[in-house]
Amino acid sequence: MLFCYLCEVLNDKLKLMKLALIQMDIAWGSPKANQAHAEQLILSTPGADVYVLPEMFSTGFCTVPETYAEQLEDSSSLRWMKTTAHQMDAAIAGSLLVTDGEHYYNRFYFVFPDGQYKYYDKRHLFTFGGEHLTFTAGTRKVIVDFRGVRILLQVCYDLRFPIFSRNTPDNPYDLALYVASWPTPRITAWEALTVARALENQCYVGAVNRIGTDPSIGYQGGTFLIDAYGRRVGEVATDTEGVLVETLALEKLARFRKKFPVLNDRD
Repeated sequence: MLFCYLCEVLNDKLKLMKLALIQMDIAWGSPKANQAHAEQLILSTPGADVYVLPEMFSTGFCTVPETYAEQLEDSSSLRWMKTTAHQMDAAIAGSLLVTDGEHYYNRFYFVFPDGQYKYYDKRHLFTFGGEHLTFTAGTRKVIVDFRGVRILLQVCYDLRFPIFSRNTPDNPYDLALYVASWPTPRITAWEALTVARALENQCYVGAVNRIGTDPSIGYQGGTFLIDAYGRRVGEVATDTEGVLVETLALEKLARFRKKFPVLNDRD
């Protein structure tokens, strides 16, 4: 008990956060199966502060949402996120395909341990895949403050638009989370742009991508944590399910920003 207490005090003093990034296969259009599978992966890795799941983790990436969208007022996946967050005493994050009965959203939920949540609706819809034809785009940038860490929520195609994710004095953040269904043929862009976002914003980037296939294309993963130096701190192996657990050192990040104040010279 004393050891655990001292660890908690030390973590608070050093502003550490344990982040769990989940690379998983997704059963097409099967929320219950995907909830159960995600839960298995989460329970296998206790002790993290935040668990992050891929884009549309309950259904797979779908641009014809009428069949698979969950109702905003009765989303079993959101209920599962709340229950699991409480059980793990941690935040659960990931995007869902949801509808209010009139509009469809690719909505990135960040669920707190007490069941409260914040959400971000994907701003940049993937026109190449027809996402813009059926989904409503978000309009606001969302930064969540959790256990002393400021976290930017982003979804997949947002990665290609650096102005929207700019780390600014009015909306500063320490960690950018990109949840994705980024296909294998374009994986080089995913790997390059996640590093760019970390470097230009002097932040950690948690990149979470799925594996497996859907009716249209295949995914090889590409789940990793990048630090503010652009270095890959840890990663999940290609084409393999797994959970990457890494600790964010916020004091170290603050020292780097102070020593090399690139953000002070931003446009």
